[in-house]
Amino acid sequence: MAMVGLFWIAEGDVYVGAKPSGTNLGVRLSHEGVVALGDGQSGFYPWQDVRALTVQSAPVKTVRRRIGAVVDLAMTGLTGWVDESPPLMALHVERPTGKDELWAYTAAVAGYSETELDLSRTLLARLTEGAATMSTTLAAMSEWGRSWEGGTPRETERERLLRAWLD
Repeated sequence: MAMVGLFWIAEGDVYVGAKPSGTNLGVRLSHEGVVALGDGQSGFYPWQDVRALTVQSAPVKTVRRRIGAVVDLAMTGLTGWVDESPPLMALHVERPTGKDELWAYTAAVAGYSETELDLSRTLLARLTEGAATMSTTLAAMSEWGRSWEGGTPRETERERLLRAWLD
């Protein structure tokens, strides 16, 4: 399992944000469509009905956010408890009949770099360009997830992967 930009890739599955566990909120991108997961949200949006995918409120990596993540980690070690959950971000699914808002927890507690955020948003837009583009892109992401044997790659490698999936 690894984070690459706004995506969490576990084996062959691709999620926007963190992979949900139990009843946690999340969004899965399947070859058939967009799947809302978690307590209080459900739905399936076939790709042929999806006109646009846009992410709102994804946290941007800043020095202040990094310090906060370190403090939270230290507090977890001292007390075993942290005051807050990871931030939520909204994925807007635009369809011919309107726009739905789905929620997912972010995978990057300290936030995403501007570059990763921009590349991820461009990749989400590419997924709605047509069946061939979506299928090829998701297949490349899934294949990488099945063959990757490490944790989350370093930022430069994540950016390289996002650019490769955009080509």
